[in-house]
Amino acid sequence: MKLLRPSLAAVLTFAFLGAAQADITVGVVQPLTGPASGLGIPVKNAIAIWPKTVAGENIKLIILDDASDPTAGVKNAQRLVTEDKVDVIVGSTATPVAIPMADVAAASGTPQLATSPAALPEGKDKWTFRLTQSNAVMAHAVVAHMNRHGIKTVGFLGYTDAYGELWIKGFAEEADKVGIKVIATERFARTDTSVTAQALKLVAAKPDAILIAASGSGAGMPQKAVKERGYQGKVYQTHAAATRDLMRTAGKDAEGAFVVTGPGPLASQLPDSHPSKALSIAYVESYEKAYGANTRNQFGAHGFDAYVVLEKAVPVALKTAKPGTPEFRAALRDAFENMGRTVVSQGVLMWTPSDHWGFTNETGVMLKVVGGEFKVEP
Repeated sequence: MKLLRPSLAAVLTFAFLGAAQADITVGVVQPLTGPASGLGIPVKNAIAIWPKTVAGENIKLIILDDASDPTAGVKNAQRLVTEDKVDVIVGSTATPVAIPMADVAAASGTPQLATSPAALPEGKDKWTFRLTQSNAVMAHAVVAHMNRHGIKTVGFLGYTDAYGELWIKGFAEEADKVGIKVIATERFARTDTSVTAQALKLVAAKPDAILIAASGSGAGMPQKAVKERGYQGKVYQTHAAATRDLMRTAGKDAEGAFVVTGPGPLASQLPDSHPSKALSIAYVESYEKAYGANTRNQFGAHGFDAYVVLEKAVPVALKTAKPGTPEFRAALRDAFENMGRTVVSQGVLMWTPSDHWGFTNETGVMLKVVGGEFKVEP
C-alpha cells in the first residue's frame, strides 16, 4: 500500500472490524517522508502489526505522514483531534515536530505518546508522555563510557534544531560533572549535503572524542566527514543514529563508532537478568517476522512499546468512561501518569505526575560498530 504526502490529504487508515462506538482510535503522526523518514517508518511498521484489540476493545489506527515538517505535524494533529476525535496520539519521532504537536494535544485534552525526546517547558507536558529516553539519560551513558576511556575533551557536531540543542545541553551538564569539557561546537541543518567545513574545524581542534548529534541516515554524513579528514579519536553517536542506516551511509568510516541506544533491539545480547529481555525478544521476533531479518531498530521498539503501555492503561481508563469521549481521554492520561513501574522493550518506565520521561539513568546501552554490525560494549 503506497503512503502519500499530507499535501494530498492522504491517510493510511486501518479500521478493524467491530462496533464503531467501541473503537479506541489511535492517531499516529510520523515522518514517513523527508529527512526523518528513517526514524518514522520503523515506528509506523511496528504499529501496523499491533494486535487488533486492546483490553477487549477494537483498535482503529489513523496514520498520517508529517513529512519531517513541524507545520505538517501540527496540521495532522489538529485534524486528528477535531475531525477524528482520537483517544491518543502517537508521535512524532522527529523532535522538532513532536514539540509543537504537544500544544495541540494539551489544548484538546488528548494524551500524546511522543516517540522522540520532546523537551517542553516545565508544566507544559501535562498531556505528553515520552516513549523515548531523555537526552540527559542517554548522555549519562555516553559520558560514563567516555570517562572510563580517559576522554577529557570533546568536539560537538549536531543539528541546528531542537534535537541538537537538547543534546549539547544535556551532554555538557553530564560531562561537566566528571571534568570532561566541550572545546569545539559545530552545527548543520538536517537538509545539508556536506559538513566539510565543520569537520575540518573539529579535527583542527584536536579533541579526544567527537560527539555527533544527528539521526537516521543523516548521522552517516558527519561520521564519514570527520574520518575522511583524518580524525583518529573516538567518535560517538546519539540514540537517533542507532540504525543500520549509519553503516549504510558511512560505510567503512562507521567502523569503531560508539552509539548509545535503549535495550529494545538487543534481545540476543541482553543478559537473562535484564528486565526488558522478554519484551525485547517479543519485539524483535514480531518485527522481523513481518519485515525480514535484521530490520529491527530502536525506533520500531518505540512503536512496539506504545502498545505495551496502552495494554496497561486502557483497562484502567475504561473503568471511568467509553472511548471517543473527553472523559476517556482524561482517564487515559491519568492512567499513564499513575501506572507505576512498567517494563517495556526499551527499559523500565516510571511515569509520575512530576515526570513524564520515566526512564532512569541505567537505561542507556553503549554499542560499537564492529565488522559492520552493532555489538554491545561491555
